[in-house]
Amino acid sequence: MEIRKIFNILTVFVAALIVTLISFWIGQQAYSWLPPQAAAESRLIDDLISFLVTLGAFIFLGVTTTLIYSIIFHRAEKWDLSDGPHIEGNVTLEVVWTAIPIMLVLWIASYSYQVYEEMGIQGPMELVHLHNPVGMESAYAAPTDEPTMAVAEPLEEIDVLAKQWAWVFHYPEKNVTSTELHLPSDRRVRLALKSEDVLHGFYIPAFRLKQDIIPNHTIDFEFTPIREGKYRLTDSQYSGTYFATMQANVIVESPEDYHQWLSVAASQRPTAAHNQAASEYARASSQSVKNGWTTVAPAASPLVNYPG
Repeated sequence: MEIRKIFNILTVFVAALIVTLISFWIGQQAYSWLPPQAAAESRLIDDLISFLVTLGAFIFLGVTTTLIYSIIFHRAEKWDLSDGPHIEGNVTLEVVWTAIPIMLVLWIASYSYQVYEEMGIQGPMELVHLHNPVGMESAYAAPTDEPTMAVAEPLEEIDVLAKQWAWVFHYPEKNVTSTELHLPSDRRVRLALKSEDVLHGFYIPAFRLKQDIIPNHTIDFEFTPIREGKYRLTDSQYSGTYFATMQANVIVESPEDYHQWLSVAASQRPTAAHNQAASEYARASSQSVKNGWTTVAPAASPLVNYPG
């Protein structure tokens, strides 16, 4: 009997170790399921997702392994129709299986809120009071190897105007306006987000950044691009019939290329940029038979130095 007990303990220990290693491996695979990390802030989100996947895999594999073990080694004998032992309850067991989920939920909530604070996403209360809570940095997440580098460098300030249905970006340094968002890599960027009409959502999946834009408010939003390339900005809010057309390219380039682009764009005369929503609306309005949803007229095509 003593040998069987020791065997059972060793079996549980080995199974727990195997489940832990497999869960950790699955959690590491979660990084490959996501877009490339194009901003320093993306590391925070990816680490959180990997943690949640690891924890979820551990719980799933742990429960599944326990069920399989019970089915194989503790099943009733064939033709055994007798009742199982009468068990009234086990206070210790009930306390354990109540305490563990509570601790896990608190752990997840604490870690998630820590990431939320470091990202500095402004929620409804922050927008109402027009300031961040004490101790909250605005979307601060510097690279892990040089934690203070991004803050020490000068900020690139860009004005972002969202309207039905177009993004317009203004660069005060050269007084350049564009429908394509250009950003220098490895430089702290501060966006002044404004909405001309309704609620919009600034969302770049590769940056893991999403910020609601409230009408009649200017929202300062900071982040640090770290990977050169071309990405996509979308409107995460339903801002009207043509909101799906409200997209823009995001170009992350070296600081030298960025400033060269600014100089070239500044030398160009402003012209009307192509606006897909306006084109679709004009085409629908010219049809003799009206169909589809009734919609408001899109804002006029913006005049920009660089239409993209």
